[in-house]
Amino acid sequence: MPELPEVQTTVNGINSVAKGLTIKEIWTDLAKKTVSRPDYKESIKYLPFFEAMRKAVHGKKIISAERRAKNILINLSGGNTILIHMKMTGHVMYGKYTFNAKENVWTPATDEKNESLRDPFNKFLHFVITFTNGKQLVLSDVRKFAKVTLLSTTETHTTKHLDNLGPEPLKEGFDARAFVARIMKKPKGKIKTVLMDQSVISGVGNIYSDEALWLCGVHPLSIASNIPEKKLQELFSCVQTVLNKGIDFGGDSTSDYRQIDGTRGKFSHQHNAYRLTGRKCNEKVLLPASPLGGKKRECNGSIKRIIVGGRSAHFCEVHQKLFA
Repeated sequence: MPELPEVQTTVNGINSVAKGLTIKEIWTDLAKKTVSRPDYKESIKYLPFFEAMRKAVHGKKIISAERRAKNILINLSGGNTILIHMKMTGHVMYGKYTFNAKENVWTPATDEKNESLRDPFNKFLHFVITFTNGKQLVLSDVRKFAKVTLLSTTETHTTKHLDNLGPEPLKEGFDARAFVARIMKKPKGKIKTVLMDQSVISGVGNIYSDEALWLCGVHPLSIASNIPEKKLQELFSCVQTVLNKGIDFGGDSTSDYRQIDGTRGKFSHQHNAYRLTGRKCNEKVLLPASPLGGKKRECNGSIKRIIVGGRSAHFCEVHQKLFA
């Protein structure tokens, strides 16, 4: 699932290519007259909702895009916001597409010069915004789990979609002391699970929790309340470090995620733990004793994989200490 860096990279991309553009039409192949889940009635998966949304966004301009946790918020003129949660396999791209009415599919236009949009991972288009400039903002989502809805801009952050989220780990003013206080909301929880709990801290998932714990030298099974406060403050620095690095490298494309131009993010080449089961820990670089300073040392451990709270966790068997 795209995490904070992937969503922020997408938001940055939308702001760079679509800000100020006017919506001509929207399309989806997901809208049904009846739905199996009540929450679908407030999304493009429910035909009456989609038809109302189509009318509401027609002729509106994109004012800006922003991120809240793992949600993309596209603010429109007229007072509405399109919320997109990319879920497991979704990603948003921009380019020139052509609609095949017979097959009910969108494909990159023949004169679209960006070949990355033709990547096989980019062909599962289920939501399309067409602009008056003839180009499209599209959502590719092979598993069709992504959520798209329309909200009042002034009420967006207080709706059920966002109101139970924890604070942003990169937000100015959120410091190590506040981070420790949030972690202590789940004192008996395993630290890997607590880091990924969106009601505790927003935006951190499987990839970046593995990488932050590796960098900090904390075992994923450590009990939150047993980790010394100084170590938790160090963990906060590590969380910020890996999230900022993820943004710098355009997100992680280990799985389906792609950037706004259809290309892969490059953070997947920066992993120290995630999905590196069996590899010698820190084989090519020196392991910092602490990102805040201290001597450096080599680690002779290897990366192991276990299941924590139903999710995989990758960690070094040697340098990541268990605070049981």
